[in-house]
Amino acid sequence: MESAGLSPRQLALRVGVSGKTVERWISNDDLIPHARNREDACRALGVDEEMLWPKVVKERIKTGGDREILHSYPYRSACPSNVWGELTEQATSELFFAGYTNYFLWTQVPDFPGILRRKKQEGCRIRFLIGDPNGEVTRQRETIEDVALTVSTRIRITLEELEKLGNLEGIEARFSAPQDAVNHVSLSVFRFDSEALVTPHLARLVGHDSPLLHLRRIGDGGMFSRFAEHAEELWERAVPIQSEESRA
Repeated sequence: MESAGLSPRQLALRVGVSGKTVERWISNDDLIPHARNREDACRALGVDEEMLWPKVVKERIKTGGDREILHSYPYRSACPSNVWGELTEQATSELFFAGYTNYFLWTQVPDFPGILRRKKQEGCRIRFLIGDPNGEVTRQRETIEDVALTVSTRIRITLEELEKLGNLEGIEARFSAPQDAVNHVSLSVFRFDSEALVTPHLARLVGHDSPLLHLRRIGDGGMFSRFAEHAEELWERAVPIQSEESRA
């Protein structure tokens, strides 16, 4: 940046991101920007990609079954909130939130409703697959977790937030089918175009205490595709969300 005579803010303007995002690139060696942003940054600075992000080159030459794993976290809460925000912002065609409650998105991702509105206006498909707050699996999970902020309460918070967005105008939302609820509550899949964040839920632990994998699709039949297909299968059998009054 010094050789190119650019400040973090000037580089951010060239790339189309915020100045804080560029500062995070500088301070966090483990943070790898989206491919489009890397290309724009390299063009602005006049350097090759491997000079700025050598880990990208290493990832490209992976040949084992883990080549689609960009990062793994022992706890979902260990994944920086900016990862969720940037993946959501960068998606252009597909946002699929298939967590059982999806509650944490509204608190962890800054201006999450605003991002969703912009993505909807840009033509991005947005879907939410959540558990039935009145379902038997939800009640069983509440007994297992035994926490103050219950599973059904977290689901209803998501439903309220979706209502604020115009009662799903242009945003699709479904409850997982009763026969799929156990599979849904045990595995959360969040898709952002060709990347995904996946959380297998462990025993009595709530979502933020379970591990998380950050995946990027490389080809058919990889880990990304396997998890994406799982979420799509649940979506196909899921039921449209109705108001509490109509379901009573």
